[in-house]
Amino acid sequence: MAKAREKVPKKPKEKAGQEIESLHEMIEKKAYEIHEKRGKQHGRDIDDWLEAERTIKQRKKF
Repeated sequence: MAKAREKVPKKPKEKAGQEIESLHEMIEKKAYEIHEKRGKQHGRDIDDWLEAERTIKQRKKF
């Protein structure tokens, strides 16, 4: 009879997933701040997101 393998938790992947989610949330919040600062102009969402991404990544030194 074959023994069942024990499942080992994949903590590094889970942690990486949480970090990515956290990074995404930080960028999302910053993009919204930029959007509000610009007077909530429509059609600038990509520009706002990219600016927020650059800002957050510089702060976190990615």
